[in-house]
Amino acid sequence: QVQLVESGGGLVQAGGSLRLSCAASGRTFLTYAMGWFRQAPGKEREIVAAISWGGASTYYRDSVKGRFTISRDNTKNTAYLQMNSLKPEDTALYYCAAERTSYDRAVYTTAVGYSYWGQGTQVTVSS
Repeated sequence: QVQLVESGGGLVQAGGSLRLSCAASGRTFLTYAMGWFRQAPGKEREIVAAISWGGASTYYRDSVKGRFTISRDNTKNTAYLQMNSLKPEDTALYYCAAERTSYDRAVYTTAVGYSYWGQGTQVTVSS
C-alpha cells in the first residue's frame, strides 16, 4: 500500500510556473507507476501526465506537451509535475495517482488504471 500527498498548488498568472510534488509513503515507491490527473469544475477527471517506475517511459496529454514535465526521485519517494507557461484552462484540482507494477516501463493513462490516489492540490491560473 502507498499513501500519496500532493503539494505545490496555488494561484498564478497566465504564463507563470508551478511545480507540484507528490510524496509517497511506504518502502516500495520504486515499483509504482505514477500519474498526474486534473479535474475542473463540471468536467471529468483527465490524465495530464504519467511516468513509469523506472522513469524511462512518460506520457503527456496533447494540451500540455512542451509545457509540463513529469519526473520522479525514487530516493525521495516523490513524483513531480513541473508546469510552465500556464494557461487559464489549466485551472483544476490536480491529483497524483499510483499503481504497482512489475514492469519498469509501464505507464497508465486512464484513471481506472490506478489504485491509489492523493487528495488533490488546487491550481488556479488567472488571465
